[in-house]
Amino acid sequence: MFQPTDILYEDNHLLIVNKHSGDLVQPDPEGHSALENEIKEYIRQRDHKPGAVFLGVVHRIDRPVSGAVLFAKTSKALTRLNEMIKSRQVDKRYWAIVEQRPAEPEGELCHYILRDSRSNRSRACDRPVRDAKEARLRYRLLGSSTNYHLLEIELLTGRHHQIRAQLSRIGCPIRGDLKYEARRSNPDGGISLHSRSLEFIHPVSKDPIRIIAPVPASDNLWQYFESQQSLNL
Repeated sequence: MFQPTDILYEDNHLLIVNKHSGDLVQPDPEGHSALENEIKEYIRQRDHKPGAVFLGVVHRIDRPVSGAVLFAKTSKALTRLNEMIKSRQVDKRYWAIVEQRPAEPEGELCHYILRDSRSNRSRACDRPVRDAKEARLRYRLLGSSTNYHLLEIELLTGRHHQIRAQLSRIGCPIRGDLKYEARRSNPDGGISLHSRSLEFIHPVSKDPIRIIAPVPASDNLWQYFESQQSLNL
């Protein structure tokens, strides 16, 4: 779970953490430990706070997903960041390792996401159906290995399991994502989807913020793709 070395950025108003796959962002109904509580306890002890610690969750990523997660340390920052998320003033980019190369090296996907809460799964439909919500993303092929391909994803909407469902729909399931037709699981039980970067204007100081989250260090394929991208810069 959370370690202080996972902190990518912190000031008086914001905190950005590099989440490990398998970690919950917020507590679930079963009461499992979550980043939100662990970070609160860490700040309480580190800063010797006698009372409750304020920490607002600005956005979430799925439990099997790794990467950058943004928290607000003040109510002022939380209110402003929530508005920025709604108006798409926070640029979120993901990296996904997929099993098949897309037909085109880049493009925009538009589907209609229908969520099944009983199975905690979403279905990407090609046409509008009842209760489905429009889902759009842009993707770009960044690199390939012998068996896998690295995509950069820009979310244009925020739907349940959107990236996972849409990539599976076009025949490019994410490595390890058995729920969405991957061939096999990953050794750690996670999936190869990583919240790679966050870019926005600080809600209080108005300074530009750009944070890059390193890929999981224990995964050799992630390390290969990250080193490949460094060579291409």
